[in-house]
Amino acid sequence: MITWRSLFKRFLSDPVAIGAGIVLLLLVLMAVFAPLLAPQNPYDLMQIDIMDSELPPSWKDDGDARFLLGTDAQGRGVLSTIMYGTGISLLIGIGAVVVQAILGVTLGLIAGYKGGWIDAFLMRLADIQMSLSTLMIAIIVLAIFQAAFDANVYADYAIVMLIVIIGVAEWPKFARTVRSSVLGEKNKEYVDAARVIGLPARKVMWGHILPNTLTPVLVISTIQVAEAIMTEAALSFLGLGMPVDRPSLGSLIRSGFEFVFSGQYWITLYPALVLIALVLALNLLGDWMRDVLNPKLRRGDD
Repeated sequence: MITWRSLFKRFLSDPVAIGAGIVLLLLVLMAVFAPLLAPQNPYDLMQIDIMDSELPPSWKDDGDARFLLGTDAQGRGVLSTIMYGTGISLLIGIGAVVVQAILGVTLGLIAGYKGGWIDAFLMRLADIQMSLSTLMIAIIVLAIFQAAFDANVYADYAIVMLIVIIGVAEWPKFARTVRSSVLGEKNKEYVDAARVIGLPARKVMWGHILPNTLTPVLVISTIQVAEAIMTEAALSFLGLGMPVDRPSLGSLIRSGFEFVFSGQYWITLYPALVLIALVLALNLLGDWMRDVLNPKLRRGDD
């Protein structure tokens, strides 16, 4: 079994993992401390002046020293909106994965341990869910939600809606992963010993089997955060995600897309670069964790 010490040692020996970790750490810190670091609060109307709209980055001839990366059509500093928008994207991504994990781990654990018709029913349900596109489900639900409520209500519940929709749509990936691990664990001696001493099925599943199935869950969680962020960005780009006054990286890209061909490239370019860096860092770390925590690959290295 790999220890935290050996895991950290392997991390320090992999330059790609180190680079991805540094990028992710910087982006997370930037998002967490955005209220302290951002030169402007893009949610505070008192700090926004429409006369500052569409200013180029500060190093351009017409740039303003107050706005390092320029401003958008509303006069908000692009750097400030990126800082706040990264936080919203991360919040939605992590929140959606928490929902996925709760549903997927619970149902996968039950399916793998109980077997029989319960397993068959839950896995057929997972098959049906996986046959439907997450983006298609989200578009339908969010379009109905937008049509049923006014813009203010939608803005208040947009983050919760995105977390729940993306989370519910992706639970089968966790369920299948946990189920396959449970099938390999439930007939081992320590599980038989737990049954012999009279522990109820609930305690056997959650107290003994689950801790030994968390390694693949940790790996898939990292990758799923990246997928959830990309899904939210796609929905926001289509106008079904975060509202303009509470921008995520996806809605920032959308808000400046119409200005790309008129010369104001910075409104879309810099949020897009941050989104690419965030998703790439998460995927690289997920791939590294999969390789390190995979017992077969570790034996090959040794």
